Amino acid sequence: MKTIIEPFKIKSVEPIHFTTEDERVGILAVAGYNPFLIHAEDVLIDLLTDSGTAAMSAKQWAGMMEGDESYAGARSFFRFEKAVKDLTGFRHVIPTHQGRAAEKILFSLMGGHGKFIPNNTHFDTTRANVEFSGAEAVDLPTSEGLQTALVADFKGNIDVEKLDAFIRDKGAGSIPLCMLTVTNNSGGGQPVSMKNIRETKEVLKKYNIPLILDACRFAENAFFIKLREDGYAQKTPKEIAQEMFSYADGCTMSAKKDAIVNMGGFIALNDDELSIKARNLLIMTEGFPTYGGLAGRDLEAIAQGLTEVLDEHYLTYRIRSVQYLGEKISQAGVPILQPPGGHAIYLDAKRFLPQIPADQYPGQAIVCELYKAGGIRSVEIGSVMFGKYGENGKLISPPMELVRLAIPRRVYTQSHIDYVVECILEVFARRNSINGYRITYEAPQLRHFTAKFEPL
Repeated sequence: MKTIIEPFKIKSVEPIHFTTEDERVGILAVAGYNPFLIHAEDVLIDLLTDSGTAAMSAKQWAGMMEGDESYAGARSFFRFEKAVKDLTGFRHVIPTHQGRAAEKILFSLMGGHGKFIPNNTHFDTTRANVEFSGAEAVDLPTSEGLQTALVADFKGNIDVEKLDAFIRDKGAGSIPLCMLTVTNNSGGGQPVSMKNIRETKEVLKKYNIPLILDACRFAENAFFIKLREDGYAQKTPKEIAQEMFSYADGCTMSAKKDAIVNMGGFIALNDDELSIKARNLLIMTEGFPTYGGLAGRDLEAIAQGLTEVLDEHYLTYRIRSVQYLGEKISQAGVPILQPPGGHAIYLDAKRFLPQIPADQYPGQAIVCELYKAGGIRSVEIGSVMFGKYGENGKLISPPMELVRLAIPRRVYTQSHIDYVVECILEVFARRNSINGYRITYEAPQLRHFTAKFEPL
């Protein structure tokens, strides 16, 4: 097999600001031991998120120069609308400034007290918008998806039997929609099979409950289906993605992921009445329906990105580059969520730091050590992000304690990833001397963005 190379040439570069470990120790303390609060210029390798951090292509930048900034009826909107409709098949396309804005509109209309929103696994902003509406976000992952060391093809699947039982228990009238997150971000970037999407739709159809895809990483999910699911090897990623959308009644999307742009998102729906309500709410909160909080240039970049992301050379490079990082560190004994996902590697903090209990946030400890060791910014996905407090004030932890190393699209080269490997192995070698943290400040929602900590 020949070496898989980046399917692009570099035309423009941005310098990295180097810091010493002593400087980083001070920077981390000033930031309250929360990498979200570190200035970007003090980060050497930024793996905090793959959202909005991509490098856009020459054609995307060219499209931005052609962006029509008309307030209403801009030609850039119609190019964007055509690209989304061609991909998803949904009748109504509503732009928003990013994915959480789409979620806010959707759950403001369909959520509410006494309602339940099942999902394979909600990510942070989705869960927050569901709960802000008064509804309850319910995760129904398969048992495979909760076993970090287990290697299986589609660990992002929803448990269809549990979904059916949950609907019968709560009553279809209290479940306005079901979501599937593709790929399953909180579950380790693991893909959802076409069979699982199809079976989910069959269950929901019995109860007349619509299926909405959280489609942030639809292309990566489609490529995993091509690689792993029987009957799809000869199909193009676009054909597979179109089939995925064909089983759904709508989707939300942060275009900052698989549309390879720095800002943007949308809601796409088939329901005429719901679409009218969504557009009316959009006008109040985001903007006129043909720009939805975005500049025309952003709409142009999204339309082009939705084409580029389905290129098989790009997807081969994308999936393989993430696997490369996972293989390098797991071969050295570092515990990760297996197999490597589509956009990130997830360190298993429970196995990495078994001496630190969940209420001392082992994932946050790893995040801080990676920054100190090499200026690498990552994010905890565990008891900081998803932990809740019981009536007795004690922490209720999620099933997994993870640290996500999200790889921005078309940004870093293999030598950058090799540097990340070295830093992870350095931290792992001294793992027995690492202590936990306690929270000194937290916000009532999405606390991980602004929380502050101190080391124990």
